[in-house]
Amino acid sequence: MIDRITVDKILDAANIVDVVSDFVTLKRAGANLKGLCPFHDDRTPSFMVSPARNYCKCFACGEGGSPVGFIMKHEQLSYPDALRYLAKKYGIKIEEKELTQEEIQSRGDRESMFILNEWARDWFKNQLWETPDGRAIGLAYFRGRGFRDDILEKFQVGYCPNSREVSLSADALKAGYQERYLVNNQNEMEPRLSVGTGLSLKREDGKLRDRFFGRVIWPIYTVSGRVAGFGGRVLDAATKGVSIKYQNSPESIIYSKRKELFGLFQARQAIRKADLCYLVEGYTDVMAMHQQGVENVVASSGTALTTDQIRLIHRITNNITVIFDGDDAGIHASERGIDMLLAEGMNVKLLLLPDGDDPDSFARKHTATEYQQYLQENQVDFITYKASHAGGTKKSDPDVQERLIHNVAESIAVIPDEIKRTIYIRHAAQQLQMPERLITGAVNAQRAKLYAEKQKELERAQREDQAQVQSTSASSEGEKTKTSPQRSYVITGLEATIAQMIIRHGEKVMCYIENEKGEEVPLSVAEYISYSLRDDDIRLQSPICQKLLEEAIENIHTPNFHAEQYFISHPDEAIRSVALQLGPESVELSKLYEVPSSPDQKPAQEEDGGTEHLDEIIPSLIASYKLGIVQRELKHIIEQMKDPAIKADEEKVQKLKEEFKQKTLLVKELAKACGDRVVL
Repeated sequence: MIDRITVDKILDAANIVDVVSDFVTLKRAGANLKGLCPFHDDRTPSFMVSPARNYCKCFACGEGGSPVGFIMKHEQLSYPDALRYLAKKYGIKIEEKELTQEEIQSRGDRESMFILNEWARDWFKNQLWETPDGRAIGLAYFRGRGFRDDILEKFQVGYCPNSREVSLSADALKAGYQERYLVNNQNEMEPRLSVGTGLSLKREDGKLRDRFFGRVIWPIYTVSGRVAGFGGRVLDAATKGVSIKYQNSPESIIYSKRKELFGLFQARQAIRKADLCYLVEGYTDVMAMHQQGVENVVASSGTALTTDQIRLIHRITNNITVIFDGDDAGIHASERGIDMLLAEGMNVKLLLLPDGDDPDSFARKHTATEYQQYLQENQVDFITYKASHAGGTKKSDPDVQERLIHNVAESIAVIPDEIKRTIYIRHAAQQLQMPERLITGAVNAQRAKLYAEKQKELERAQREDQAQVQSTSASSEGEKTKTSPQRSYVITGLEATIAQMIIRHGEKVMCYIENEKGEEVPLSVAEYISYSLRDDDIRLQSPICQKLLEEAIENIHTPNFHAEQYFISHPDEAIRSVALQLGPESVELSKLYEVPSSPDQKPAQEEDGGTEHLDEIIPSLIASYKLGIVQRELKHIIEQMKDPAIKADEEKVQKLKEEFKQKTLLVKELAKACGDRVVL
């Protein structure tokens, strides 16, 4: 237990800007700060941090809270563990009694696995530095590659002996750690939900064997500095006949190779300071660059670059330089990641090392000054890079030039920002010595192709969803599904009115809000509805209505997007049917939400579909919808309190009374927001 005085100290010390800045790069936006939300795929900064209120909130997904709440959500910690995290950050000493084995287990699977991994990191490290085999084999490997002791200490490297007498598994069991956390209890359906670190493998005879035996070890840290997993390498003398030189911890609830970046914990402050991240392939590449004074570097943990990894970097900086080996494999590896980085809105540079070198071997041949100078002078944008390396000696070949133009156009086409695409088109025309209109045409053709592919994927997903809906309906209603398939397409009540607003006015500007630069930017009807519902963690009950809203949000910034035309011509029959039912010519808007007009004024709907008063209608509509939900909850509470079993339980009755009181106050607030458009 943490005493109240210590809790108050932690809460007083915790500064929301300090806490969030460990994970998100923030920029000043008036009195507040803004950055990319760490809780959802945020392409444009929507995560607001208020120093005055010591509070944060995402205006897209609704996540946020106090420093403790932020850490609980981001690190998936309990309230006490979030307090311990902040206490460690701010140097506040917590006096606690030593936890018993039962108490350790009760902290949950995730926490137990993190604790075991931290113990294993120290065990591996002790084997490297304090045992004869560790020093003669493991330490000799690192020193043979030229690494200083301070770099080895910085990355907490270790060694796992190949010995029957010394075993991590045996020592862990002696220390009281459970076998279920040593092995990996694989979830066949979803490996990332597996429980257990996988530090040990269970043999057929039931005994445990170390996964990383005979390997040097690198701990892989989360952004906040917890050991999520390990990477191990067979030593050079033992690689003969070994097909897997590197091995990682298995997928689990705390470790996913595709979601982690080696070195990010050590590099995050340097990345933020330089506003640039170098991306390399291997563990030793990262260590070598640190030894040369370049600390803003990460590696993709022995896997092909993933979107999740890119987003981790993007939260800290928009700028990335990809460094790969100068051989053919390195060139191909760099090309695979370019489009992924561009699609996530990153500013991408590339740097190829001289043939035969990787960042580690190149570092051993140069001083720190030479190394840093080479990095600064040899970075090029992806267009210059492709123009320099495509076709080799056959650059004048027309077929090579054609492939190059299409290759460059494919990369430019994935860039989400229109202004940036235009700039790169102009740059490509200059680099390739081609007319700008030619490059523009190729880019537009590729974007059309990407859009068509996306639509096909969407149609496939919708067919699967519809089949599932029909299957569920058939199982519950039998032959009714065959005789009246249109029933599942009907939306009623306020949700029908919300759907009308999305279809008729989804892309229209409802009001203007202030961005981080203090400029007024438009907020569409669909965006306002989505943000308002997310604020209270509400999803529309009708799956079709929710789908309408999600697709409107997804397409709202697509050039020339018009919600009504989009939904009326939608490939999914259910959505198309609803759009036709609720379109302007087929059904009138609810009289309750008609735009008021004076006797000498035409109704606003006749002038512009009612857009003049959308800033009044939409908030009132959403408030009425929320009010209906709360009123149903109040009715349910009243019904519960009539239950004899509950009436006999004084504690439950008291809780229900308190909940009734809170929801009654909420009803009053929502009624005010509804104004004269709702009758209670």
